[in-house]
Amino acid sequence: MTPRVVVGISGASGAAIGVRVVERLVAMAVEVHLVVSHAAEATLCHEVGPDAAAHIKGLAAFLHDTAGIGDTIASGSFATAGMIVAPCSMRTLAAIAHGLADDLLIRAADVHLKERRPLVLLARETPLHLGHLRNMVAATEQGAIIAPPVPAFYRRPGSVAEMIDAIAARSIDLLRLQVSPADAEWAGLPER
Repeated sequence: MTPRVVVGISGASGAAIGVRVVERLVAMAVEVHLVVSHAAEATLCHEVGPDAAAHIKGLAAFLHDTAGIGDTIASGSFATAGMIVAPCSMRTLAAIAHGLADDLLIRAADVHLKERRPLVLLARETPLHLGHLRNMVAATEQGAIIAPPVPAFYRRPGSVAEMIDAIAARSIDLLRLQVSPADAEWAGLPER
């Protein structure tokens, strides 16, 4: 059976990571259910380019509108292998941490928490104040995985694209999808 993964893209900086997550999942033959916030649409255009949103929407198997609170991904009976929010704004993090499921992106994340499915949040902000940190703790206590998009410099990335790709690969790895070794990107520390 083809694994399903929900990908949420919120309005934080780092939209290119969400694009790369979608591209990688599609290359792994994963059924991607995509939900993009209105703020993310603007961020994608500004940071990645005017065609970025159309590009990933064209790749996704299913596109869900944030207003579609009754869509399949809003139900616990819709089985998935997990969800990644990349990037995850502090507003989205706060709503997830406090169960404020007022749109489909937050509701889908809430469903993943209640069903005890992997939920990976690429929380994107710096510096962090105490409210941000408390929301990260609250989301973690409920089962979310907080994975700030921090570059792995020990891999000696040669470009921003390489850093983005490594972050996307690591976030997908956190879902523990069953993929062939050829598809697995994350290999830990390089050999010396």
